[in-house]
This record gives sequence, structure tokens and C-alpha cells, in this order.
Amino acid sequence: MTLPQPVLDLVARSNSLGQDPRNTNYGGGNTSAKGTIVDPASGENVELVWVKGSGGDLRTLESSGLAVLRLDRINALKNVYRGPDHEDEIVGLFDYTLHGKGGAAPSIDTSMHALVGANHVDHLHPDSGIAIANAADGEALTKQIFGGKVLWVPWRRPGFQLGLDIAEAKAANPEAIGAILGGHGTTAWGDTSEECEANSLWIIRTAEAYLQDHGTPEPFGAVVPSRLPSDDRRDRAASVFPLLRGLASTDERMVGHLIDTPEVLDFLSRERALELAARGTSCPDHYLRTKVAPMIVDASGDDFEAAARAAHEQYRLDYAAYYERNKTADSPAMRGADPRIVLVPGVGMFSFGKDKQTARVAGEYFVNAINAMRGAESVSTYSPVPEAEKFRIEYWALEEAKLARAPKPKALATRIALVTGAGSGIGKAIAESLAADGAVVVIADLNLEKAKEVAASIGSPDVAVAVAVDTRSEDTIADMVKETILAFGGVDLVVNNAGLALSKSLVETTGDDWDLLHDVMSRGSFLTSRETTKVMIAQGMGGDIVYINSKNSVFAGPTNVAYSASKADQAHQVRLLAAELGVYGIRVNGINPDGVVQGSGLFANGWGAERAATYGVAEKDLGAYYGKRTLLGLEVVPNDVALAVLAITSGQLSKTTGAQFPVDSGVAAAFLR
Repeated sequence: MTLPQPVLDLVARSNSLGQDPRNTNYGGGNTSAKGTIVDPASGENVELVWVKGSGGDLRTLESSGLAVLRLDRINALKNVYRGPDHEDEIVGLFDYTLHGKGGAAPSIDTSMHALVGANHVDHLHPDSGIAIANAADGEALTKQIFGGKVLWVPWRRPGFQLGLDIAEAKAANPEAIGAILGGHGTTAWGDTSEECEANSLWIIRTAEAYLQDHGTPEPFGAVVPSRLPSDDRRDRAASVFPLLRGLASTDERMVGHLIDTPEVLDFLSRERALELAARGTSCPDHYLRTKVAPMIVDASGDDFEAAARAAHEQYRLDYAAYYERNKTADSPAMRGADPRIVLVPGVGMFSFGKDKQTARVAGEYFVNAINAMRGAESVSTYSPVPEAEKFRIEYWALEEAKLARAPKPKALATRIALVTGAGSGIGKAIAESLAADGAVVVIADLNLEKAKEVAASIGSPDVAVAVAVDTRSEDTIADMVKETILAFGGVDLVVNNAGLALSKSLVETTGDDWDLLHDVMSRGSFLTSRETTKVMIAQGMGGDIVYINSKNSVFAGPTNVAYSASKADQAHQVRLLAAELGVYGIRVNGINPDGVVQGSGLFANGWGAERAATYGVAEKDLGAYYGKRTLLGLEVVPNDVALAVLAITSGQLSKTTGAQFPVDSGVAAAFLR
């Protein structure tokens, strides 16, 4: 199906504008185009408006992300609009203005596009425009910077009335190319898509140039030496992140993100940073993600934990008071009192959300706010909309309805998983299954390239990241855990899967053979469990440790004494750790698979040939041989083990710890006694 030219132009313009973060934040703003097509239901011409739908992002927008509405019916809404006090009624009426199947869900900003008398309209959230929009004398600055080409529209919550306000201002000022929306962002228009884009960019670049040329050089004040980042800052960030994540998850478990860019560290080192940060973010999109203000922790003292806990307790009291001050009879219930943004001078900014992307975007929004603060303070005073207006956005009934429509979270949503030996075979299957069930996953493997391939196949860094680890090395295990923390904020679910095997008789097994297998598996899993347990205790949210052992941990087979003894060691670690860690809510369980040949890096490195020779079968038939000798006669494959890990960790067995689960199709000699 050939798309109408206005749609093609709109998508191209949206992608172009969205490519540059100076133009708008992630998911922020919307674009539109108007045009006439033949209505297939009547054969008559009909005027339509195509608008970026709710939740989309300009950079990646496609035609499927556009809402499609009839222009005549949107204009007819003026006849039933009952005024600002009944603003939210219009959103439900958008359903009656859709053309055909309507495309994406219309956003709350649809009116500012449809009602404005221009073929093409852009509404964007550039840092430079938001700086002017949130300056105490933004109206005067708008006139000074742009003359009559750009209008000032005072703050109004997004909706139908704001669309009427912009349309009226444009109609009264035909020479204008756009407007600064007080406390919000920018809008621009044009007869063609090219003209609209050019007008948007002119407004943004003109604002940037003015702030650059006229702004004071250090609007955040002088540097406070005690707040400067130290040489061990990344280690410091990793050490405090689990505690902060645990505090931010008091009401609801969160995933974390760290931003420690030079602009953030510089901001936090300045004498006015904490005062300005307390004023909160600067755009309606932001309040929903960042909450009204960040939590600030003073890292200069000796007892960071005490300082963080005190700051968190005060934040919760202040947030509850904010809610009580501003709630109305029809306000939704308070959605938790924990912070979404935590600022630690000298260390960085920690942001939290229901998943990694949400946490990351919340942090990016606060960076936008820092940029807006810098611009506004350099030429005026940073003055975002009043607290009551922020509350109206954060606790908007429409947002509550949107949250209610959201799909139910997957079983492992908000869980941070670390899988060793995840570059192939069982570990790869486990990592894929955990991610599919909602977890974010760290793919740890001796072969970093394989780990990267697996992570990339699972998804973006918001879902999976790769790290190198040699489980023989205490240092690389510590680095693995540190990278896990820095990537996602902590760890909740650990799978000790890394391993290798040698098939030798007792008299052929050397001391080095014995040490190698025990170092990789029994010692390596001990060290991994020890280091990740420290993180889980700091978080205070419990956790899961799963050992991928083997039926050989209880089954006496020939020519594998070093391998089987190491697996027996791991199996007993399960019992020992379960007994010790239950007090922290950490469950420890083991899985005993039969030989898993399919996709296995372990069997591909000589172990398969050695075991096949031991049993007198061809190497290619080894998996089938293992299956045929079981009670069920079925070969065990990597996904069978992955499903067992899901069963243990996804809540179905929440009161089980210290158990060993056979996944071996039934090997009687390996029955636990």
C-alpha cells in the first residue's frame, strides 16, 4: 500500500529531528502532518491529520506509530468541549475522530497539532527551548531572543485547551513561525514539511546561540572541593549502588542505571547544585519518570550507609507530605514514596525504573533538566512550574488509566541475573530464557566474543550485557560482579554454570587436572556465590543462587574422578549456603542434568570424544546414547535445564531452598537418597 506523501514527509522529518538529542529528549515531543485523501468508504475527499502516537520516539518513528484522525471531527469537538475543568473528557472522544482503524493511540498533545492552522506542526523538547520556557522571565526572553517570529504561550497542562491557546496565538500573529510553551518546550509550524523542520531548527539553534553568547559562564557557582570525583569513583559507585537500589525498591523492586558523565559530575560538584536540583525537572514528560525531585546523599562522611538511609527516610516523609498537600478527592493513590533519581556528589547520578530502559530514560531526563537549569540560570532564574502543577501531571487520571492498561509484568521483571559460562550450551539457553521471562541478564564467559554474540542476540544493552570472566581468578570474578552492578544496579539471581571436563582414569589424572577442574567449578562457584551474596545482602531484597551441578555429583561413573568430585563439591555448597543464607531471604538450589551434548562448549572441547570412546559409541551419537539409557529414554537438551532454572526462580517454588533437581530423564543410579 502506497503511503500518502504527507505521511512520508512526516516520518522523514520526525526521524531527522529525532536523530539529534539537542532537538528533543527520548520519547519527547510529537510531530504531525495534514492532508487530503479519498475516503474508501464514501469515495469522497476527507481531510486527515497524522500525529505521532502516544509512547513513540521520533528517532525511530514509522508510519505504524502515527495516529490517524479526521480533521473535521476534531474541530467539531469544540462544540462539546466544556472548558479546562473538563479537559480529560476530550481524550476519550478522540476515539470518535479516528479514521479507519486509527493507527496508534492518540497522545494527549494531539490537539495542539490538529487545531493549529498549519499543514505541518512540530512540538519538541530541546534543552535550549526548555531553558527559556522555565526561566522566570521566559516571556521577556522570548521577545528579546526571537522578536515577533516566536510567540510566548503561558504554561497550561497539555490538552485541548492548550491546543486552542496555540491556535489562537498563531491566528493573531500570522508572521510567527512557532512558540515557546511556558514550562514545557517549543512548537513550530509550516506550510510544507521542509519549512516546518527548518522553523523548528531555527528556534532551537537561535536559543542555543543566545544562551551561549549571553549566559554567565558558571551559573551553578564555584566548585566545592569535597564534592569532586576521586580516582576510585567507579569502585565507589559499585560499592554504593546495591544499597541505593535496595532503598529505591522499598515499595517496588527497581532496576538501576548510572550516569557519571563529565556534565553530571561537574554539576554535582558545584555549590548551587543541590539547591537547583531540589527544584526538580522541567518538562511534563519528566515528572512521570523522575518524580517531583531527586534524593541527594552526602558522600563526604565516613558512614555512607547511615547517610543514605537517613536521606531515604527524609525523602519518603517529604514525598508523602507533597502528596498530601496536593491531592484532591479524585487523585489516584500515592504510587510509592521512593526516589527515582539519587544524586551522590563526587560519584554520580543513579536512576531507577521498572526496567533498564525506564531507569536509563529517567536519568537522561534529569540530564536534560541539568542542561535546562544551566541555560535558565545563565540568563535568568530557573523556575519550573509550581509544585501543584507538577502533581497534576504526575497524578493525572489519564496516566493512571494508562498504567492500568499496561500488560502484567513478566515473572522475572526487575530481576538482575548473572549467568557464568553463558557463551554457549546450557548457560546460553538459561540466559535466553531468563531474559524472555523479563530479567535483565549479564552474560559472563571466558570467551568474551561468544558472550557478546549471545548478549547481542538477546537484545540491546538495556536487556543483556557481556562480561569476561575466568572463574579460576578471584580478581576477574570481582570485576564481573562490579560490571554487573554498574550495568544494572545489583544482582538478584546467580547461575553458577561455568565448567569444563576431563575424562581420565584415576592413574592418568594429574594434580594439575584435579586443580584445574576444582578451580574452575567448585572454587569458582564458591567465589561467585560469595561476591554476589555480598551484593544481595546490601540490597536487602533476598535472591536466588542456582548451581548447575551434574548427575555425576551423586553418580559414580568411570574415568572422571576430578570432574565428578568437583561437581559433588558444588552440590554440597548448595546445602551449606542454603543453611547459611536463608536468614537473608537468599535461596540456594542445584540442578543435576545428565550429559547435555547439544550446543555444549564443554563437549565440543574433547570431553565428548573422550566420553564417547568410554561408552563405545560415535561422538555424534553421544547425546542419543545418554538419552536411551535413561528411564524416559529422552535426550536432555540445554532448554530443559533452562526451564528448570525458570521453575526454581520465577516464584513457583518460592519456599524451596537447599534442593537438588534432577534433569536427567531418569537415571536411577543418580536418585537422591
